[in-house]
Amino acid sequence: MKLSDQIISSAKETISNEAEAIANLENFIDEDFINAVEIIYRSKGRVVVTGIGKSAIIANKIVATFNSTGTPSIFMHAADAIHGDLGIVQQDDVVICISKSGNSPEIKVLVPLIKNFNNTLIGLTANKESFLGKEADYVLNCYVEKEACPNNLAPTTSTTAQMVIGDAVAVSLLNLKGFSSKDFAKYHPGGSLGKKLYLRVGDIVAQNQVPQVAPDTNVANAIIEISEKMLGVTAVVENGKIIGIITDGDIRRMLKDHEEIKGLTARDIMSKAPKTIEKNTLAVEALEVLEKNNISQLLAVDKGKYIGVVHLHNLIREGIL
Repeated sequence: MKLSDQIISSAKETISNEAEAIANLENFIDEDFINAVEIIYRSKGRVVVTGIGKSAIIANKIVATFNSTGTPSIFMHAADAIHGDLGIVQQDDVVICISKSGNSPEIKVLVPLIKNFNNTLIGLTANKESFLGKEADYVLNCYVEKEACPNNLAPTTSTTAQMVIGDAVAVSLLNLKGFSSKDFAKYHPGGSLGKKLYLRVGDIVAQNQVPQVAPDTNVANAIIEISEKMLGVTAVVENGKIIGIITDGDIRRMLKDHEEIKGLTARDIMSKAPKTIEKNTLAVEALEVLEKNNISQLLAVDKGKYIGVVHLHNLIREGIL
């Protein structure tokens, strides 16, 4: 078999094996899962997620997902917990302990200590008959028949299953809380994701100059306005209201259609009824309007009053596109 064929075969087999294992997890959404989610939902404390080895890495990811979807959570490494970090756990906290086997030495030491604190313990394990499975108040079953690793040793399918169960818990809590896109934006203010959820047209317009001319402005001055404001466009404004727009495209069409431009005004070459958008509209919605109409600029308004321009380049620079 060629090397390339071997790579493709291995990759496809891995994906197939993991997909089958993940689909099977639906069969493990039982009363324990329901009770675990309800306990977390009603808890006045945080969710402390712990594990060791690869499970600790998955625990960190689950913590991040919980926090970003409105469920306060913190990671505690199982090995560090028995050497002082157990102080992380507070009275009202719920603890999720992750272990594929449920029988690792650190877990056997940690579980009784958590039980002594009278905190609710949720076990996330592939072995319900393990030490963790029997000692936990509730068990989230993430059983997988085999790892994707051909030797059935390297945590692959099992860690994927742990992460999926964690996501299932997080999304269940999200839905119970009625967690909205506005809530999501509060926890994701940075990066393109956050900007899509909170950045508005008015925020972008404030960064730009405001090109505008009167309808009787001669063409030469209209071109100067477009050039100086560097947005490839100017609004044509009369009595405070937009009556048209002149773009670079309008200028090119004018030069094509008129040998003599000296007597022309903005009114003569403008496009009427231009697309406008309110300043409180989300920037991502402005992008949708631009794409739908195959244009590069939108005139922004505040209750009908012209306030500036949103350019496609603004949205690209902000990471919206």
